[in-house]
Amino acid sequence: MVFVYIVRCNFIAPDQEAAWNNWYSGPKIAQMLAKPLFQSCQRFHRVTGNWRNYLALWALQSPQALKTPEYTAQWGFAEWSSHITDWSRDLFDGGDAAATDFAVPPDGALQVASFDGVAAEAARPMIANVDLTWLPVIGLDRHTPLIGLRALAFAATASPLNGSSFVENAIYRPISDFIVARGGAPPATKPRS
Repeated sequence: MVFVYIVRCNFIAPDQEAAWNNWYSGPKIAQMLAKPLFQSCQRFHRVTGNWRNYLALWALQSPQALKTPEYTAQWGFAEWSSHITDWSRDLFDGGDAAATDFAVPPDGALQVASFDGVAAEAARPMIANVDLTWLPVIGLDRHTPLIGLRALAFAATASPLNGSSFVENAIYRPISDFIVARGGAPPATKPRS
């Protein structure tokens, strides 16, 4: 069983965006994966579709990961906070999935559909016959009642879902490797340009 912590946002300072991405995909991921109960992380940038440009997908062993003193002492965007907009942080139940089920290879893509601001009862009928892994929200900001994810091996096969019923419907390309915490020590990270 895995819990999926998803952070989505936009960055509004183009002259500082490369530096922010280097920080987030490097020292920030290493810092977070050194915390208790954090298993893995991968960052993405939207290439097509709508809504937020950035998505970070963290796999956790337990929702308690977000309540430890180690996490609560250092969460957030630090000095980059004033350049972050449309920020959401939601915790989802990954069910029987493993952290690696959400890993995307360098040439792959992540398909995402969500229903920000829509009630669960209204969202559920819209997902019938949609081939994504649907995760219900269980904590934090609860921007969406559920999120649909699909890791694709090749970005060339990616296209947003048809129809306008999804509030967010996007394809994201990886901007970091799929990084796994090892023995509590921060992993070596190398951001991708």
